[in-house]
Amino acid sequence: MPRLFRGLSGRLLWLTVIFVMMAEVLIFVPSVATMRMNWLRDRLDTAAAAGIVIDGLQTSELPRGVQDDTLLATGTKVLALRKDGTSRLLAATDTQPEIDQVFDLAGTSFLGAMRDALDTLVLGGGRTMRVYGPIGESDMIIELVMTEDALRKDMLKYAKMMFLVSLLISLLTAVMIFLAINRMMIMPIRRLTRSMQLFSEEPEDPSRVFGGDRSRGELAVAGRHLTEMQVQLQRTLKQQKNLVDLGLAVSKINHDMRNILASAQLMSDRLTDVEDPMVRSFAPKLLRTIDRAVGYTNEVLAYGQASEAAPRRRRVKISSLTQEVREMLGIDQDSGIEFVEQIAADLEVDCDSEQIFRVIHNLCRNAHQALVNFDPEDGSVVRRITVSAHRVGSVVSITIDDTGPGMPRKARENLFSAFRGSARSGGTGLGLVIARELVLAHGGTIALVEKPGPGTQFRIEIPDRPVSLDDYRVRA
Repeated sequence: MPRLFRGLSGRLLWLTVIFVMMAEVLIFVPSVATMRMNWLRDRLDTAAAAGIVIDGLQTSELPRGVQDDTLLATGTKVLALRKDGTSRLLAATDTQPEIDQVFDLAGTSFLGAMRDALDTLVLGGGRTMRVYGPIGESDMIIELVMTEDALRKDMLKYAKMMFLVSLLISLLTAVMIFLAINRMMIMPIRRLTRSMQLFSEEPEDPSRVFGGDRSRGELAVAGRHLTEMQVQLQRTLKQQKNLVDLGLAVSKINHDMRNILASAQLMSDRLTDVEDPMVRSFAPKLLRTIDRAVGYTNEVLAYGQASEAAPRRRRVKISSLTQEVREMLGIDQDSGIEFVEQIAADLEVDCDSEQIFRVIHNLCRNAHQALVNFDPEDGSVVRRITVSAHRVGSVVSITIDDTGPGMPRKARENLFSAFRGSARSGGTGLGLVIARELVLAHGGTIALVEKPGPGTQFRIEIPDRPVSLDDYRVRA
């Protein structure tokens, strides 16, 4: 974090001083021009007062001593009065000065006055100028000749005073703007920056969350968004930590479970040698179930490592998958739950049979658990799970529908989020996350379908793999 006067606030202070000084420069030139015109006007007025008095004496020429006193009092070298079309020399020095500049105060424009003021201020000194202008509202014109040394000296004093006043104004303005903006902007920005630095050091610490205010300013709104973002990030970090701990625990459990299932698999192989017909009928199903459980443990270990096996796709009849799901769930006539299959016997889907079996089994198991715990008061709702499928072109659509209570609002908002998308108490929501990952691996989609009646409906769409022209010709 930069120090107060070396960061944004310091740059703001110096920029304010510079901009105010630039504004003062724009004011300085007209001000100096006005000062110069007023100075010359005062000299003309003083000379005009003396000239009227001298003109009233009706003498042809003033004595030398009176002329010198008059010229000294007016600060001029030559003093003349034009009246009724004639010009009268009232006072003059013994030597006639050489005129360098001529100024008509009545006919000088404001731009011309600014140009003349800059010329006197920068290049002036030692030059002689002739200045004339009217006396009040009369038709008399007073004319005088003088050097510009006194004028330039007074203009330099005025410029120095203007510079000091401008500097003082700019500093006061900069300080006031600095204090105001520092309180309204710099301090809140530094608080936001400091909070982000502290939070980045220990994001798990709740005390590091930025405490915003309830004002309506833009920075206050940014602070509230920062607080929400930090709180959400802490929740995510906590969930990730839980996932890491869960993954470690699942890995340990699966390691032992895989050994147990391997022993069970070896013992179940011997059932095929038993002569009992009932044992022979159940033995293949038991072997498939144990094989599937062993595969699940390996896949769970792979999921804990954030990886899922690529689908081994082949043509599979959907009806055979749904029948296995029904047998796994143990749904029969005595359970009070109907299991309806609306699938053509020859309908096939291009998929990994084990992975799609897991998807259908997960959705049907969720529906079965919802229906087991669902007891409608009027008894008019038939508890039913319906699995339907049909093909449209190269896409197979599978629908799992139930007549249960439906999904809660929280579960809908976090449908495919681990640990947040569970529809039942104590659930983790991992089932839907895994199902979505498996469907996406097939290039398909899975979505919750809005339905007018009660219950929950999921639709799975799985496209066939694209067939190359050579493979098509071989098949043909």
